[in-house]
Amino acid sequence: MPREWLPSRLPIIQAPMAGSQGVELCVAVCEAGGLGSIPSAMLTPATLRDQMAEIRARTPAPFNVNFFCHEPPGPDPDQHARWLERLAGAYAEAGLDPSAAGSGPGRAPFDAAMAEVVEATKPPVVSFHFGLPDAALLARVKAAGARIYSSATTVAEARWLEARGVDAVIAQGAEAGGHRGMFLSEDIADQPGLVALLPQVVDAVRVPVIAAGGIADGRGVAAAFALGARAVQIGTAYLLTPQALTTPLHRAALREASDNATRLTNLFTGRPARGLVNRFMREHGPMNDAAPPFPLATGAVAPLRAHWESAGRATIRRFGPARRRRSRARRTPARSPSGCGAKPKPHWRRSGSNPEGSAQAWTHDDDTYTAGIDYARVSHAGASPQRRSRPWPRQRGRSGTTAVDRALPHRSLIANL
Repeated sequence: MPREWLPSRLPIIQAPMAGSQGVELCVAVCEAGGLGSIPSAMLTPATLRDQMAEIRARTPAPFNVNFFCHEPPGPDPDQHARWLERLAGAYAEAGLDPSAAGSGPGRAPFDAAMAEVVEATKPPVVSFHFGLPDAALLARVKAAGARIYSSATTVAEARWLEARGVDAVIAQGAEAGGHRGMFLSEDIADQPGLVALLPQVVDAVRVPVIAAGGIADGRGVAAAFALGARAVQIGTAYLLTPQALTTPLHRAALREASDNATRLTNLFTGRPARGLVNRFMREHGPMNDAAPPFPLATGAVAPLRAHWESAGRATIRRFGPARRRRSRARRTPARSPSGCGAKPKPHWRRSGSNPEGSAQAWTHDDDTYTAGIDYARVSHAGASPQRRSRPWPRQRGRSGTTAVDRALPHRSLIANL
């Protein structure tokens, strides 16, 4: 049932993922009972208006509009030149002219123009990343009637957000994909994992807490609720859906990602974000002091990424948490029909017309370069994930599935909660 602070039928929020989704994914999640989201940092005000109008034309369900709140850095030609010099080898290998690299921002913070859009369109939920906008802009959002959420990576940030009147805090664990939502500190070592962070945030604030980071199935949802979360925010499980804006190569890379293959890196935008380790990261990072501040690093990296994507072999990839889940059957190595011990192809379970997803992978010599978020491998060698026991109470609905089950793209992800 809808809650005052969370208008969706189910306590599942689709994480806003700029560059990896659009209206299609938001609508699909809304129709399934969750809270769909639209990322707005890479949109113009006019485009955001159009997308919100399309959402409302396709579903009566509530949705979330997400904005960034970073402080835009001023241009620094000398730093840009040093960054291009650092990437000179990559440009030479790609046969690209470094002078064609951009230096402008790739993501914009919430401003007066976007506040006008919120006032005119009145979205049910507005969420922020990297803190909150200034008091005047925040007051305009509240006056428009939107519920306000924002991300916290530490207890101190959660208290800061509560003091400024948010309706809910999103506790973002260190394992979460995408950019770190940190705003009171730039030290990535300050951020704990979700299991440590979540109960401390729940104890520290009175507003509802939403858990985010590494949650991709029913066990993750149940664990978050046991630690005090009132809802969960999920990104990974939605990337391998038909509604996600991802290529077949990207999808393949996500399916092959291992659990220890990610690092926090600032190479791609200038701000720490979790990504799968690739050649570009090995050669230049994962953290590099030469990278311009967020989001200016993007300009020089974008031509390289575009080149390798078009060539079918890339050294650049999108962000996301690599999280590989195996069925119990995989604890015993499966053998191929020939008995040589080779791994069989994984068996993927989908339900009806529900979503499919996102990945970008490119091969170069003997390396594979990947982009994106790994997906929960729900079944392998014919194992049935439905046989797992779940500690969360059942919420039965149509066709014998659980209520939360129908909000996720693959029923096998959270069967038998």
